[in-house]
Amino acid sequence: MGPIPLNPPKKNSIDLRRPRRFNAPMLLTDDQKALQESARQFARKRLLPDYQKREQEAVLDRPLLREMGALGLLGMDLPESAGGMGLDGVTTGVMFEEIAYGDFNMGSFMLGASLNGAILQRHAHESIAGQWLPRMTRGEAVISICLTEPRGGSDASNLQVKARPAEGGGWVINGEKTSISFADRADAFLVFARTGAPDEGAKGVSAFFVPADVPGISTTCFDDVGGLAAGRGSVFFDDVRIPAENVLGEIGKGFAIGMQGFDYSRALIGLQCCGAAQASLDEAWAYSKEREAFGRPIGQFQGVTFPLSEGESIIAAVRQLCFHTLSLRDAGVKHTAEAAMCKWMGPRHAFDVIHQCLLTFGHYGWSKDSPHQQRMRDVMGLEIGDGTAAVMKLVIARERIGRTAVQY
Repeated sequence: MGPIPLNPPKKNSIDLRRPRRFNAPMLLTDDQKALQESARQFARKRLLPDYQKREQEAVLDRPLLREMGALGLLGMDLPESAGGMGLDGVTTGVMFEEIAYGDFNMGSFMLGASLNGAILQRHAHESIAGQWLPRMTRGEAVISICLTEPRGGSDASNLQVKARPAEGGGWVINGEKTSISFADRADAFLVFARTGAPDEGAKGVSAFFVPADVPGISTTCFDDVGGLAAGRGSVFFDDVRIPAENVLGEIGKGFAIGMQGFDYSRALIGLQCCGAAQASLDEAWAYSKEREAFGRPIGQFQGVTFPLSEGESIIAAVRQLCFHTLSLRDAGVKHTAEAAMCKWMGPRHAFDVIHQCLLTFGHYGWSKDSPHQQRMRDVMGLEIGDGTAAVMKLVIARERIGRTAVQY
């Protein structure tokens, strides 16, 4: 392979002030536009320039997370009493995509704040919610959800981690959780453990709030293909004792607590992937005007522009599906099938579109100096995490023809 690059893209060649088309619902209120513009400017000026640097360092930039908290970008959909802004799902989605445009992995922390914050706000003891929700929304604490175990993640109700009543009150937790986002970065965990008999299935699962500094907890961090800035690993519980007030909701009702927020988070994940794909599309379009071949810009060749046009069309379609799903959620209408569609289509199509953008840059795109390879790796992780494509399609089928026709 020859020297790279012959004609690299110019630094800061994309006008950050230029409004991006196709990137939000057709009609936004003035307030929504103002929030979108605030998130957009932060994403492009603060997040995008060091997106790859944070991945290479593979650590959580806590000052940056606190900066996001100060701007109201964490838990914005939580009630004001819980430290949020009380925003609806559509408005949250608009801002969520903008942040993921700048840094896919910082978007993951934003997602965690919304999903885990809602669980705490609805089900945690007031002493826990009152202390941890403000810390989380200010970016001072990261909370991780612990559901997946070594024997599997798709069969989410078949858990082996156990919680038993402790002498003198409280609970003792033992076992291993794995493939846990933010595993070695989290300040607290939402742990789903078996409190009933194994044959009880989902009915024997309870949820617990566990601070990370409780004795008996240890963590590892995996050397993953992508998502290193967010991190993923295992969490081990060795006779971890917690008080009774750390139970989330009711004993035996933990599985339902965990599932309640997934329809919402799956739509947001679809937008997270759209944000990453749109960033690569914007960069590829700009490059097609700069790069010359055969005496003219490569943007004059249909072999270059048609694949990018297809990418714009596909991402616009996925984006509108995500916002449709969020609008159903905001209206109180069931949206389980639509959310599952967002979850499998977002990562799958975003990966393909980003791949095409990488190819548009030719041999420069094959360099790690290019952000496209990182976006591909980051997006690919969500083809597995938070529900595989196969499970999402089973959810859709179950919603259409019932549980008797689709068995897990």
